[in-house]
Order: sequence, then structure tokens, then C-alpha cells
Amino acid sequence: MNFETSEITTQVAQTARDFALQNIKPYVMQWDESQEFPLHIFKGLGQLGMMGVLVPEQYGGAGLSYFEYKAVIEEIAKVDGSIGLSVAAHNSLCTGHILLFGNEEQKQRWLPKLATAEWLGAWGLTEPNTGSDAGNMKCTATKDGDNWIINGTKNWITHGKSGDVAVVVCRTGEPRTKDNATAFVVERGTPGFSGGKKENKLGMRASETAEMIFEACVVPDANRLGEVGDGFKQAMKVLDGGRISIASLSLGIAKGAYEAALQYAQERYQFDKPIASFQGISFKLADMATEIEAADLLTLQACDLKERKETVTKVAAMAKYYASETAVKVSNDAVQIFGGYGYTKDFPVEKFYRDSKLCTIGEGTSEIQKLVISREVLR
Repeated sequence: MNFETSEITTQVAQTARDFALQNIKPYVMQWDESQEFPLHIFKGLGQLGMMGVLVPEQYGGAGLSYFEYKAVIEEIAKVDGSIGLSVAAHNSLCTGHILLFGNEEQKQRWLPKLATAEWLGAWGLTEPNTGSDAGNMKCTATKDGDNWIINGTKNWITHGKSGDVAVVVCRTGEPRTKDNATAFVVERGTPGFSGGKKENKLGMRASETAEMIFEACVVPDANRLGEVGDGFKQAMKVLDGGRISIASLSLGIAKGAYEAALQYAQERYQFDKPIASFQGISFKLADMATEIEAADLLTLQACDLKERKETVTKVAAMAKYYASETAVKVSNDAVQIFGGYGYTKDFPVEKFYRDSKLCTIGEGTSEIQKLVISREVLR
């Protein structure tokens, strides 16, 4: 494994950093306070190829690797985790699912619009009563001639109201039976498909999280992704890539919080010297730096395995688990280093702190990651 940063990765990271500092940073707290979902930002990122990082050029994407994808998410999340989350969900979940399992006609139909952010993507697996228990989904799709009729609700969906197209995993068999789910692409404007309640969240407040509601929603069989009954297997493959996304998002948040704390610790004076000179603070910084480095290497390893098309399930789960817990710990320590100022909205670390917690929950909780890892090591 050679994790030396390539020239193209460096260039992509710099482009993402420049865009985030110029177009996102001035509005971070405004969007956070108002829960505004800044759709124009994603259009701008689409023009730079960052909404279709992994999509081949033949479908309008940037045709880059997971290393560049990691860099994009990380650099944006260092400025605002909310925007990083939306970029990650669009790229790895909706777009990624179609890229992995769509046929040629489906790829030609949807990927060019998604890769350029002409259309924003959503991905629906979670339901009100079935988070980790996806085999017991209540949202169903029933065959009716050449169509499918979808009924049910999905929640905690990124871009659930604003997404132009959604990949939706529906139950097509009996509850808790094998191969009982199938994936469909549903376009906004399809009768019976609507957005529901938008969640009022602790963090990630500029990333839209909402319900998707299906009421006798008729979808043609041509919108089915893969074979009937393959939906859950597909979702697990998609989530392998999604865990790299959340690991990268976590790294961005952790690095943003760490860099802010490092700078503050050298500027803040107590007893006539910078607080960084006190062991209580310097040891915190040492722990933060070490944990970030370890999380970074795990994430790079997952990217490497993904690029070599090797099994990534265990390492992606490890990266997601460790990086997300690191983001929470590092941002918590950053607030502590800032002291009272860290508890105010005048400094960035309180937002990193609030945003970080989602990383241990979304796309599989830390407990689910441990379940995945333990299954893999006990094979």
C-alpha cells in the first residue's frame, strides 16, 4: 500500500478547500441557525465535478478515485460538516447505487444529471420503525403488470424533500424472509411521491433531513435496479462505500476541530504563557493528533481496497467506526481547550461538536459497525 498523496489528489483537495473557504465559510452559522439548505452550493460543486467524483467521464462525471473522493468530503467538512454530509450522501448513496447496479440505459438516463448536480439525489432505506432492522421494512412495492405500486414512508433521508430523484429500497416479499427487498429509482414529480416532515436536528442543520412519503406511487418496471429481491444485498454493497464517506466526513470534522484548538492553544495566554505549554493541554493535542492520524490511515486503507476492487466490508466498517468516534472525542476535547469560549457560537468548535455526533449514527451506528466487524473477524 502506497498512501503518498498524488498530484491529482492534491489539486482536487486544494480546489475543494478554496471553494469551501470562499463560498461556504462566510455563511456557516447563518445556515446553521436558520437550517437553510443552500441548494446553489451543490450546483457550484457540480460544476467542479465534485457531485460526481466517482462517476466515469462517459456519464458526465469526474472519473476520479476514492482517494480524491475522500479529499473532497474531508476538505468541505473541515469548513462545514453539513455540506460535507450532503455531498457524501449524493455521491455515495443515490449516485453510487445507480452506478453500481443500474443497467446501461439507467446509467445514461440518470447519472449525467446527478454527476453535474443538475439533479440532487436521495437514498431511502431507513423507516420510522426499522433503522438497523431493515429486513422488517413496512414500505412495500407490489407488482402490477409492467409497473410497481409503492406505499410507505422513509425517514431520516438526506434530501428527502429537495432531492430530484431517489433510490428507494422497498419490501417486495414477506417480512424477515430472505431476498425480500428491491430497489427502485423514483423521480420527483411522480404522482404519489412527496416530501414529509423536515427534522429539526442537533447538528448538520444545513443538510436537509426529511421524510419521503409514497402513497400508491406507480413506478415502471424499467426503474427497477437489478433483480427482484436483490435490494438488501445491493444496499449493503452501497453502504460499504458509504462508510468510507462517513469516515472521510468524520476526519474533516475532527481535523477542523483540531486545527482550531491547536491555533487557539498557542494564542490563548494564562499565567503569562500560552496554554499549549501546559501539559494538560499539550497532552490533549497529542492524543487528538494521534487519533486523527490513525483514523486517516484506516480510511486510506479502505480507499485502497476499494480501488483495487478487493473486499472492503471489514476495513470500511473499522474506518467508519473509529473515525466517527474520533470526531466526537476530538471535537469534545477542542471545546474543552477553548473553555468557556468553546461553548459559544462565536467560535467554530461548538458546531464541530454538534455535527460530529451524527457520524456515529448515520449509515450504521457504531454498534452496527462493531457487529459488522465482529462477523468479519469471526468468519
